[in-house]
Amino acid sequence: MTRVVVVGDLMTDAVARARYALARASDTPAIVTMHGGGSGANIASWLAVENADVAFIGRRGADITGRNRDMELMGYGVDARLVMDPERPTGTCVVLVTHKGERTMLSDPGANAALSPEDLPRDLFNGGGHLHLSGYTLINEGSRDAGFAALDMARRSGMSISVDCASSAPLERTGAEPFLEWTSGAKLLFANIDQAKVLTGRDEPEAAAKVLTAFFPQVVIKLNADGALWFGNGSADPVHVPAEPVERIVDGTGAGDAFCAGFLPSWLDNKPPAEALAAGCRLAAKAIMHLGARPRL
Repeated sequence: MTRVVVVGDLMTDAVARARYALARASDTPAIVTMHGGGSGANIASWLAVENADVAFIGRRGADITGRNRDMELMGYGVDARLVMDPERPTGTCVVLVTHKGERTMLSDPGANAALSPEDLPRDLFNGGGHLHLSGYTLINEGSRDAGFAALDMARRSGMSISVDCASSAPLERTGAEPFLEWTSGAKLLFANIDQAKVLTGRDEPEAAAKVLTAFFPQVVIKLNADGALWFGNGSADPVHVPAEPVERIVDGTGAGDAFCAGFLPSWLDNKPPAEALAAGCRLAAKAIMHLGARPRL
């Protein structure tokens, strides 16, 4: 089994689901819950629950939420390598979900912004392993050097590399050209429709995927309710798999992270793209029917 090393963000998500249309400058009844979050930590958690051998590298605050996130990761079976920041709090994200299900996120990276190259345990970077890097690590200027160092160590040790694009708005602020330059050498890119458009300027997922294969040998684009597609450099046509049906939509937060965690083990085992996509869609559907971004044990 290929060991997956995830480098990325660790957050606490405060999810507020509005019952009605938002009453601007007034009160709107909502259901508010707190969960572990962060794209990198979510992917590591889902991988561990799916019996993958996974380590997570990140940074947390010296606070109760940081301790809870640390214990949570270990409870899932993740080899959690978290550095405690003596000054910055554990990252927090306020997720506002409208009565129609649209999500808006307000993020305070906290300790994530101080992740440094010195925080990366050298013993985790070994030939035969796989590095998955959360795009937030590169997009956040404070942790960017750690992202560069992780990519460099993985390349030098012969690890395969995948990168997730994080989120469209901060990706657009960062710029497509720098992001593509920084992630050069990764074998696999994960993006959703909006992120793919930021990187390529193309509205159609198939067209965007073809453009991105000029930079990455393989590209996966998450299509929300329409499933996902894979396109490889040199392939004649993309491979598309529809989304799994869900009995109920509880919370879509973190479903894209669950998709990545479902896709990676099959992909690392050299399964056909359609099989890996289907595995990703199955885990994404499972995440949507759970409460919050992380799996529930």
